[in-house]
Amino acid sequence: MLEGVSVYTPSEVVEETGFSLDTLRYYEKIGLLEPVGRNSAGQRRFTEGDVGWLGMIRCLRDTGMPIAQMLRFAELVRAGEHTIPDRIRLLEDHDRRVQGQIANLTERQRYIHNKISYYRSVC
Repeated sequence: MLEGVSVYTPSEVVEETGFSLDTLRYYEKIGLLEPVGRNSAGQRRFTEGDVGWLGMIRCLRDTGMPIAQMLRFAELVRAGEHTIPDRIRLLEDHDRRVQGQIANLTERQRYIHNKISYYRSVC
């Protein structure tokens, strides 16, 4: 452990984020995750910042954001605060898509509920 800085092993990050080791390596390879530090033995050691960033990536991935857009978001974040308006636009666009998915699922759920009610009425 670095002085005052928490570090995490790959297995701890897998447990914390739900990403597989292969996914973590892939995200690092494509630049979605910045290069991960290593200890003196060459083993990857993740920082709290890495884990926090992976939490954001988990959220975006779980809500269906394509990797290309996640890469664009990462690029904007790394470019600095002057890109905040662009980040807002990107996240607002994604939020609209998520809202559309929710509306679609709600409609499908209503159909399922109607079918359940119908089957109950014939029993």
